[in-house]
Amino acid sequence: MIPAIVYAIPAFVLLVVVEALSYRFLPDDEEQGYELRDTVTSMSMGAGSQVVGLPWKVFAVLAYAGVYTLSPWQLSPSSVWTWVLLFFADDLAYYVFHRAHHRVRVLWASHVVHHSSVRFNLSTALRQSWTPMTTLPFWLPLALLGIPPWMILLQQSFSLVYQFFLHTERVGTLWPPVEWIFNTPSHHRVHHGSNNRYLDKNYGGILIVWDRLGGTFEPEGERVVYGLTKNIATYNPLRVAFHEYAAVWRDVRAARTWRDRAGHLVGPPGWTPKAEAR
Repeated sequence: MIPAIVYAIPAFVLLVVVEALSYRFLPDDEEQGYELRDTVTSMSMGAGSQVVGLPWKVFAVLAYAGVYTLSPWQLSPSSVWTWVLLFFADDLAYYVFHRAHHRVRVLWASHVVHHSSVRFNLSTALRQSWTPMTTLPFWLPLALLGIPPWMILLQQSFSLVYQFFLHTERVGTLWPPVEWIFNTPSHHRVHHGSNNRYLDKNYGGILIVWDRLGGTFEPEGERVVYGLTKNIATYNPLRVAFHEYAAVWRDVRAARTWRDRAGHLVGPPGWTPKAEAR
């Protein structure tokens, strides 16, 4: 089974080229635009994620199917209400997944890839993890609700396509009602910011209402500084993909107690025993 997102890849690449050309002919001093090495790294990470992701999807489908058979009911794909339920359930699952991957370090080690660029453009959307295995538990409940596995995968693809267009500085703020309900480029710029006020904010996928309800919403105000609080300064895809796993392993090996080892694994990024003591 080929994920629907694969069919969108040519369009993604074309739009990256179009946006890059827009910076070439319509430059903006307040926007960073593109840098060749950064863009190549982002697209390399995207290509690698697809290579890893295709066989992983087979396992994911089997897992969803197994849980689906345990559901006390199976919802009909022909019912519009099944699709409505899927839309909101998938988006909530994404919010929970995304928030967990920012607050649990071993999960952050997978997700940090997406935040490793100091630029923010459409190519940044393609900078994806090579370890997608951490995503599965967050969507299994949808199968238990009786939603067919193929529908879950399709909605995941729709969500990722939507989110591709959020990664741009070329779009300002939109009509206020849209900004209030939906995730927008303005909201997602905040999410990619390393500014203190922007850290761990705006986790939403398609909707921003989960952030408003969960207390994690922050509007765009001061200029966004993209990247990590401690940038890795490399364009090597292997280092981008696995640098945080290596850092986690070093911290776990150096820890003196099992409590500290657990803290380095499941505590938030930046956790230290000294921080806990304070």
